Amino acid sequence: MWAAVEREAARLVPIQLRELFGADPARAERLTFRLDDLTVDLSKEKWDQGVLDALLGLARAADVEGQRARLFAGEPVNLTEHRAVLHMALRGGAEPPAGDDVQGTLDRFLAYAENVRGRGITDVVNIGIGGSDLGPAMVAQALSPDIDGPRLHFVSNVDGAHLADTVKGLNPETTLVIVASKTFTTLETMANARAAREWLGGRGEMAAVSTNLEGCAEFGIPGERVFGFWDWVGGRYSVWSSIGLPVAIGIGAAKFREFLAGAAAMDAHFRDAPLAESLPVLLALAGIWRRNAMGWPTVALIPYDQRLARFPAYVQQLDMESNGKQVTREGEAVPTATGPVIWGEPGTNAQHSFFQLLHQGTDVVPVDFIAAATPRDADAGHHMLLMANMLAQGQALAFGKPAAEVRDEMAAKGASSAEIERLVPHRTFPGDRPSTTILFRRLDPFSLGRLIALFEHKVFVQGAIWGVNSYDQWGVELGKVLAVRLIPVLKGEGEAQLDASTAALAARIGELQE
Repeated sequence: MWAAVEREAARLVPIQLRELFGADPARAERLTFRLDDLTVDLSKEKWDQGVLDALLGLARAADVEGQRARLFAGEPVNLTEHRAVLHMALRGGAEPPAGDDVQGTLDRFLAYAENVRGRGITDVVNIGIGGSDLGPAMVAQALSPDIDGPRLHFVSNVDGAHLADTVKGLNPETTLVIVASKTFTTLETMANARAAREWLGGRGEMAAVSTNLEGCAEFGIPGERVFGFWDWVGGRYSVWSSIGLPVAIGIGAAKFREFLAGAAAMDAHFRDAPLAESLPVLLALAGIWRRNAMGWPTVALIPYDQRLARFPAYVQQLDMESNGKQVTREGEAVPTATGPVIWGEPGTNAQHSFFQLLHQGTDVVPVDFIAAATPRDADAGHHMLLMANMLAQGQALAFGKPAAEVRDEMAAKGASSAEIERLVPHRTFPGDRPSTTILFRRLDPFSLGRLIALFEHKVFVQGAIWGVNSYDQWGVELGKVLAVRLIPVLKGEGEAQLDASTAALAARIGELQE
């Protein structure tokens, strides 16, 4: 089926987006898809129905429907670690394995969250890294209007400045520190946890999200303040679990359940909708088309919502850690390119930094725009300006500004012929640069949960088509192992077999510390 996609690519490459819209007056409606208020406009992608049909054929050939069924059935789709992948069960979107008390665990950590909200805790410092930090930190910022409990702070970097700057000005006696580490052995997290314990000096309170009860007890955290989850919950999919404890403390149990309900609604849609109507599938196919057919290796994710400022970083981990793979599930070299580079910043700030390259640079960078139609805590004028900017960027990327239009515009302003010809190359925009726009009514716990789950399932579909295991992350491990070996060298307590560059840098660090 890849051959059919390649034939469509050869057909579409010379056709401009201007031509595609001109040839099909109904294109915008035909390539816009909805789930209640959630709207995904794919009409500015460089494709048409023929391309979409070929991509759907590719998805069927990869047995996306069968792989989806096995995912929701709890089969061990994480083949290298022999694990099921059932984060959907944490929010009611799938059945958990027998014997795993998901509901009881949820009730227990939400009860603790309400207890913390009801007493004199003013600040919560969450210590984690990766999914144990990015998930709750992103959600807490996105839902800041809903936070009516203690102030939430997040520490992840082993750089001591991160913890020092975070706790500066906080009162240990009214601060809760949460240590989020499934094994309670993560190097960076435990270094920060020990420093935080020293800062508290026995005056504040510590809790943990971990399955290592013995390790927590040895650290001084009693079992009643330890909340676990299961090995079928990957770190980058864990915000729905006890890892979401700081969020629950901030927004309260009822709104945290709304957050879960939004994700469960997307689970039901993804599980039941035909491929041609499934929003995660359609987003995934657009990504496959960009990466494999068009050869565009990177995606700019631009939320037009300041509170979604960390959403690009969250999706960056979700996507790149999942599908940044070079071998198939069977351990063979992948025959195609896999995961794209995901990056981005909020609009409108992004317009005044890297959008110059997006519009007139030599590389085509597809863009995903995200926005809520209705603002929270912003006046209508500000939000109208925000939405106008987002729409304008999508329009400019797709249709550009041809040389003839530049000439006419300059001539109308009285520019000389020589001046016009001198400046036309600089003021021309090529256009024909793709984007997808994702809209919803309002950013709230339900819509945020639904949005995150949309991207989770998109990543699954792309991994299924590429034939990779989206749920392991062996590429994260080697650097950790080498770091442990290097610590004694940097302390001057031992030697290790090092390459010349690393040995010289380690020695230079020692010299600069004298």
